Amino acid sequence: MENMIVWSLLFVMAIHGVWTEIKLDQTPSEVKRPGETVKMSCIISGYSMTSGYFSWIRQRPGKALEWIGHMNSGSSSVTYSSSFQSRFIMTEDVSSSTQYLEVNSLTAEDSAVYFCARRDTVTEDSGAAAQKPPHNKQQCDLIHFWVFSYMDMNTYIVSQVMFM
Repeated sequence: MENMIVWSLLFVMAIHGVWTEIKLDQTPSEVKRPGETVKMSCIISGYSMTSGYFSWIRQRPGKALEWIGHMNSGSSSVTYSSSFQSRFIMTEDVSSSTQYLEVNSLTAEDSAVYFCARRDTVTEDSGAAAQKPPHNKQQCDLIHFWVFSYMDMNTYIVSQVMFM
């Protein structure tokens, strides 16, 4: 019986190790002012970017998640929510396994937590986003997040990107 428990634990740990091989790297924090442009990156390792969908989502303070759009990786085909078509640009560099979200002409309204995720981890409904219930561990990977913060004359870093 003890051997069975030990083998079960080893099996669970081995599977956990396989599931956690997807790794993300963040670029350094930066300061942005209204009117400037920011380019956020989502660097993916342990997962093939030759096919599949990646979504960008944001959540402003006290607001619901908003689906920005998704990219069909490898084909560079992009679909945007109607409210994000003018200043938001999604691109990718498959050779470096990197997804990008560029936001032009920043405003205080752009202050939000920005997420990059595989498309099957979110549902899309007229610009709103909600996390899908997990069907398996592989579908639950949150890829990356960035934070803008805005305070009138003060500046502070919340996470990856600072907005002042």
